[in-house]
Amino acid sequence: MAKKRFSGPKYANGNHKAQQKAYNKTNKGLRMRTAANKLNKKLGTNGNGDGKDASHTGPNTGKLESPKKNRSRPRRNQKYA
Repeated sequence: MAKKRFSGPKYANGNHKAQQKAYNKTNKGLRMRTAANKLNKKLGTNGNGDGKDASHTGPNTGKLESPKKNRSRPRRNQKYA
């Protein structure tokens, strides 16, 4: 089976919007998204405008750090930061 090619608008990180939308509906994408939202709420940074990201340092654990520092870390084949 050939891989589906996505075209059209992209996010700043290079992901195609259609591809990301499809991925978020899969079981794996849903689990990752709900875990991230749960940690953001636990750390109290959800929607408060403090400009911080929840850095996932382990299962159900994390810390607050700047988005630049959090997103710059390469995560190839790593489950956590």
